[in-house]
Amino acid sequence: MGDKKRKPQMFVKLVSAAGTGFFYVKRKSRQFTEKLEFRKYDSRVNRYVLFTEAKMK
Repeated sequence: MGDKKRKPQMFVKLVSAAGTGFFYVKRKSRQFTEKLEFRKYDSRVNRYVLFTEAKMK
């Protein structure tokens, strides 16, 4: 079996816009240059809020 080359990916942090400090971690292709934004559940405020991309440290 030949070795499969992986596409370049990186991890990004999705931070809650509610300001609670809650975050998700997601993989993203390096070729995708736009910032990610998702509506996901924030358990600290018990509702769906906007999560925006931030750099991992």
